[in-house]
Amino acid sequence: MTYGQVAAFAGSPRGARQVARLLHSMSSKYGLPWHRVVNAAGQIVISDEESRFAQQAFLEEEGVEVKASGKVDLRLYRFEPQ
Repeated sequence: MTYGQVAAFAGSPRGARQVARLLHSMSSKYGLPWHRVVNAAGQIVISDEESRFAQQAFLEEEGVEVKASGKVDLRLYRFEPQ
């Protein structure tokens, strides 16, 4: 999913940045699947190199192809809940 999708499903369609902050600060404590969230272009946008690599590795372990540019093809991999 994208940050914007998560925000919209949470009832705050303009809250993508808030989603990013919550995932950053709460993922460890609550076991949130932070690695499954990318920006609207499908790009991994974590600035910390180690965390960016970890996100890519987690996605690839789940069968998601991440291009060398750090992008995920959202047409193939975007999750659309019912």
